[in-house]
Amino acid sequence: MAALCAMTVGLASPATAHAGEPDIIGRWMTKDHDGVFEISQCGQQVCGRLAGLRYTTDMPRDKRGEPECNLPMLNGFTPDPETQGHWNGHVTDPDTGHVYHAKLWVSQSGDLKLRGFVAVPLFGETETWTRYTGDIGPACKLP
Repeated sequence: MAALCAMTVGLASPATAHAGEPDIIGRWMTKDHDGVFEISQCGQQVCGRLAGLRYTTDMPRDKRGEPECNLPMLNGFTPDPETQGHWNGHVTDPDTGHVYHAKLWVSQSGDLKLRGFVAVPLFGETETWTRYTGDIGPACKLP
């Protein structure tokens, strides 16, 4: 999770996606393997929530003191009109509450790319997430 927060400051593969669903739909493990996001269809948009976390004592909390479990952090993603397979939306930093522009897409290798940025994508950072097919325990705890 720390990596996502740092990144904001600076889904299923096509073979398994349901008909009509974007290929970003599904569960994705963050680059540091400390969080799993579940990306789903939210009406005409795509959104994502923090569905799983690695933690040893207490559940991590956002800036308001709310548990990060099921926290919606990827919001308002719509298809990029200029680049097929890319999605434009927003990512929320749970530590500060700041909202940043973001892009999502699935690379040719099948990994999910998340680019968070302020104003223009040139001044952002891209993370690579991998598909997650494991279990998530009670209270969003990852094994």
